[in-house]
Amino acid sequence: MSGMLTRVSWIALMLMMTFVGAEPRAEAKPHDFAKWEKDIAAFEKSDVSQPPPKHALLFIGSSGIVRWKSLAQDFPGAIILNRAFGGNEIVDSTHFAERMIFPYEPKMIFLRAGGNDIHTGKSAEQVFHDYKTFVATIRAKLPDVPIAYIALSPSPARWHEKAACDQLNAAIADESKKNKNLIFIDASSITLDAAGKIRPELFVADQLHFNEAGYKLLAEAVRPHVPH
Repeated sequence: MSGMLTRVSWIALMLMMTFVGAEPRAEAKPHDFAKWEKDIAAFEKSDVSQPPPKHALLFIGSSGIVRWKSLAQDFPGAIILNRAFGGNEIVDSTHFAERMIFPYEPKMIFLRAGGNDIHTGKSAEQVFHDYKTFVATIRAKLPDVPIAYIALSPSPARWHEKAACDQLNAAIADESKKNKNLIFIDASSITLDAAGKIRPELFVADQLHFNEAGYKLLAEAVRPHVPH
């Protein structure tokens, strides 16, 4: 009898854990900032040998900005500084702000990141929280510098993540309406045709990164927000 009660009690406990969500969850691994040390150190080394101008338009973020080789030519007359690195998540730009943002005293900051964050498993809500932390970090030292977020646009390789990216875009767009010097650049649909289907011809072979035609559309979206 006691054995039966023990078994019933065990089953009841398991059911309770299932329905109330009491089942233990594995803790998230700490973010690995050290893996970007070589990239940040390379920026610092370059800054010593070729000091960049102060008050430039600072573009930061992930590989979509790294690969934007026509960036300076797309905005003639503007002083452009590119400090993006592949694989970047928003928390990385926040963490390294003392070394890759503040020393340049930028006139304006353009951020395009968040896609890698979602791809690695973060929810749109978590990435939006990271974005707000980034803004707060910048505002602590650069209270009046405009921060422009360049919206994520879908790609064939990550089409299944479109809903989360759209959710993040919407949250940042709403936040930008409420706060001075926060700008949302809507590039969310530049990779879609009139029917809302993806345009694979805008991407290189990996179907993730833009080709020349894709960057032309991205530049058109950004251009109205570039100060003269």
